[in-house]
Formats: sequence, structure tokens, C-alpha cells
Amino acid sequence: MKRIHQLSRQLINQIAAGEVIERPASVVKELLENSIDAGATKIEIEITNECKNIRVSDNGSGIHPDDIELAFSKHATSKIQTSDDLFNIHSLGFRGEALASIISIAKVTCTTRTKDLETGVRVECEESNVKRTPCGCAQGTTMEVRDLFYNVPVREKFLKSERVEFSYISEIVQSAAIANPSVSFVLKGASGTPVHTSGSGDLLCVLTEIYSNSIASELKQVQKTDEAEHIEISGYCSTPDFTRSSKKAMYIFVNNRVVKCPVLIKAIDTAYKNMLPAGKYPFVCINLTIPAHDVDVNVHPTKREVRYKNPNLVFNFVYSAISAALSGIQYSSRSDEQEENTNVIKTLAKNNDRDYNDFIRTSDVRTSFCVPQSTTLAATKQNVTPTYTNLKLNSGTPFSFKKTEDIRPVNKIPEVTPYTVIGQYLNTYIIFEENQSLNIVDQHIADERYIFEKLKEQLSTDDVPSQLLIISDVIKLEPEETALLMENKDKLAKYGYGIEQISDTEITFKKVPQVISHFKPQDIISDILENLHGDLNNLEEKMLVTMSCKAAVKAGQELNLWQMEELIKKWKTTKNPYTCPHGRPILHTMSAKEVGAFFHRSAK
Repeated sequence: MKRIHQLSRQLINQIAAGEVIERPASVVKELLENSIDAGATKIEIEITNECKNIRVSDNGSGIHPDDIELAFSKHATSKIQTSDDLFNIHSLGFRGEALASIISIAKVTCTTRTKDLETGVRVECEESNVKRTPCGCAQGTTMEVRDLFYNVPVREKFLKSERVEFSYISEIVQSAAIANPSVSFVLKGASGTPVHTSGSGDLLCVLTEIYSNSIASELKQVQKTDEAEHIEISGYCSTPDFTRSSKKAMYIFVNNRVVKCPVLIKAIDTAYKNMLPAGKYPFVCINLTIPAHDVDVNVHPTKREVRYKNPNLVFNFVYSAISAALSGIQYSSRSDEQEENTNVIKTLAKNNDRDYNDFIRTSDVRTSFCVPQSTTLAATKQNVTPTYTNLKLNSGTPFSFKKTEDIRPVNKIPEVTPYTVIGQYLNTYIIFEENQSLNIVDQHIADERYIFEKLKEQLSTDDVPSQLLIISDVIKLEPEETALLMENKDKLAKYGYGIEQISDTEITFKKVPQVISHFKPQDIISDILENLHGDLNNLEEKMLVTMSCKAAVKAGQELNLWQMEELIKKWKTTKNPYTCPHGRPILHTMSAKEVGAFFHRSAK
């Protein structure tokens, strides 16, 4: 073994830089955090030389001339004094590692002036050496980083293309702009200025400046305060029909710090559960304000990871805030996210950026959805002659609105509704007009959403209605299947099932949930066994989804006008009217302007 010796300051800083400076975006992040901590209201970032030259200029407080050389030393900072300060951090930076790390792997020039001095100072840093000269400059600090990784060729070799590295930088600046809406950010690169925010202080304004004006109509405000625990959450989350293909559009901040937080991500995922299609994610931008002593940010050199004193409290608080924001959503639809396969929707849906009408919730007519469908549909077998109106689109696709005679129970009191049901299309989609918009609803998944929420509500009160079976078939199973059912007999009882074992290979139903009582026991048992296999921790969701799917009106099932109205009315009372429990979209809306434009009618 070789003898032990002291490493040089340059090598020590390069080792530390490996933890802090991973790529050009890491440099931008550290310099932006310093500018924000300095109270800057305007920050400009310019990227050149394949992202190896970085210039960050701000109008912050600047660095005092007596501190400028110390600022580039290892573990030198103005943000903490004692070990107690580590548990009461109110700044983004505090470790005192960034500048020392940067000057060990790049050539750096810093020009800075404080408010109370007439002249500033310029320092030039290379190979961890600092040279200082006086100069004239504006208040604030300008950091110029050149030839990044020039003396660490191994690290430079692992950099991606200029376009990829600049995209990482753009993500960093976007996150900083969203976390600090009162600060103006300008990012310039070889291809233009992808980020330019005004610093208006309005988060929604910043989001529209980064994305587009149309995003405002897709977001719901998240706002909640717990005065007892001194925590607050603010921001926006997207409606379930406005989805992204990755989690990159989930901006999560803790005390305005960009973090990767499994606790908050899990809370968001749980709030959107059964609302999004597989592989789709919401757009979320939230900031959790929490007392500094209740969160530890000194977990990793990049300061992206945090730990909470009470993670369960944080999870429940964020989950409830997101759920509350989504519970009052107005429904809408975006065809590029739905990918519906009906020709009529593909033909008419031209414009994805639209204003949507407020979602009007109607009271539930207490007609039980647990009545077997064979009973409910008996009315449709009367002598009724349906009438058809066929329209021909320029694509050649026949578009049939079918109206059936209004057959209502004699004791039903007519109600004034804010919408008008037009009819059925392909015995699968209900067409209705509301506030001058044309709406198309998938009858099966709309009914499925209503039944799912109703069952969940009943399950929370241990009151899932059951149907006693006087006579039930004996069902033959494999011995392991019978054993699996008996092991979970008590769990199944919660959902309204009563199962009795006759032998090692035979069982019979004594009762079944009323909502699916019209199905054959043999059809029910296969679904139960499928749900029992695998992860039992998610058994409740799987059971309720299966039951609601079975009980819901089927695609291709003819409904009379009254049945359509009842289905739409009940669907409108759901908390999450966007998607079915499987994540499929329920509604597609076309404004009067869109329909008129298709027929070349001028807007009135």
C-alpha cells in the first residue's frame, strides 16, 4: 500500500466538483441560486461555445470587495454561521462549495458591485487561483464561465450534444422562473431565447410566458393552509384531460427550492389515481411552504433531496390540496390527448385550444343504479319507432343522431335541466347540447365513473348493498382457487359478497353485490379470482373498478331519451367527471364556433 499524503487544493476542489457540477446545467443552477439569494429581480443567462461558456448577470446586492476572494474559497458562505443554522435554512445555497468547484474545472471571471460603493471589482479565476482588480460596473454580479471541463477531459467526453445540454439548461431556468415569479429571467442561446419571463409576480402569467396562453384554461388553482402546522401549498394542477407523456411537467418546490421529492410525487399520483390513462401524467406546479426546522435540505450536495420531520403530515396535506382542486373541476376535452377512434370526433375536432363552459352539477335523482339492467331496459321494448337524421360530412362518414320517443315513468316529475339530450350515436355515444356547445359522452364509461364513485362512497360506510340468492349454482374450482377465496372471505364480504365453501373444489354464493346481481355467478367468480391474484394492497380499487365496469351501461346498448338524461345527470354529479376508473376519457366537447367554422359559418 502506498504512503498517505495530502491532496492538493486543486484536486480536492475537482473531486468536490464531481458531486456538484455534473454538466453545464449544474453550473447554471448554482449561479442562478446565488443570484436569487442576492435578491436579484432580473437575471440574464447567455450560453455559447456548445454550452461550455456560460454568462449569468443579475442586479442583486453584489459581493463586497473584501469578501470577493473568500467567496471562491472552499466552504465559504454568507448564508449560515453555526451548526444550528443547518436546521433553519432560508436560502437556496448554504454549503459554500459551488464557486470553489466551478473555478477548479473552468476559467471564471466575476464582475460585481454593491449598492453602497461607486466602483466594483473584477476577479479572474483559473486552476483555483484568484486575481483581483478594481473596475467600473453596474450594481449586481456578472459571472462568466469559459471552457467548462477544459482540464477534466474525461468529464467533457461524457457531455451530450449541444442541443441536449441546452435543453437541460432550459429546464433549470424554467424551474427557477416558475419558483420565483417575481424575478425576470432571460435565457439566450444559439437558437434564440427559449425563456423570457417578465417577473410580474403572477405565477399563472409566468406559466403562460413559458408555455402558451392556452395553458391557463387547463389549470386549476391549488391553495391550502394549515395554520396549526404552519404549512401552506400554492400553485396549479392540470385537469385530467390535459396530460403529458412524462413527469417532466411536474414542478415541485419546497420553500421555493426545486426538489425531487418522492413524498410529494406520491401524493400527486394518489390524487390523480383512476383519472389518467396509462403512461400519461399531469402538469403540476406547486410550492410547499413549511417551517425550515421541519425540513432537512442538507441531504445531498446538489440540494435537490429533502427529508421531512413528519412525512405523513406532508403527504396528507398535499394529497388533500390536489384532490380539493380537482373535485371542483369543469369538464373539457383535448383531442390530442384522448386519441378517440371514432371518425366523427376525428373529423370535427380541429382546435385543441378552447375555452370551456363551467361544469354545472345537478342533483342526483335517487334512482338506484343497483337495479338489474334487464329491469331498467324493459321500457325500451315497447312499440317505439326510432327516427333518424343522417348528416354527411365531407369525409364521407355518416353521422347519425338517433332520437327515441321519450318514455318516462308516469310518476316522474319533469325537471328543467341546463342541457338538452339530442340522442344516441352508434348506440354508444350520447349527444347533448349545453351552453351552445356540442358534447359527446361515452355512455359506458360515464356510467362506470358514476357507479365507481357510488360504490366507493358506500364502501367507506361499510354499506355496499347486497342481493341474497335463494338458489345459487354450485361452482367448481381448482383447490388452490377455493383456498384463495376462503383466505379472503372477510375481505370479499366488505364488497357485498357472501361465499360458502362446499368442498375443496366447490363453492356457492349466498349473496352478491346488488349492483351486479343480474350476472351469472360463474361470470362473477372469474373476476374475483383475477383481482385476488397479485397485490392485495390494491384490492379495493381493483374490486370496485371491476364491479363498476360490469354494472355500467354497455357500449352498443340502445337507450331511450329518459335513460340518456338520467345517465348524463348522474355522471354530472361525480367528483371526477373526466375519465373512467381505467383512465379513459369520457367527454368530447365542440364549441359552437368550431362547429360553425367547419360549415364555413361566420361567428356571430
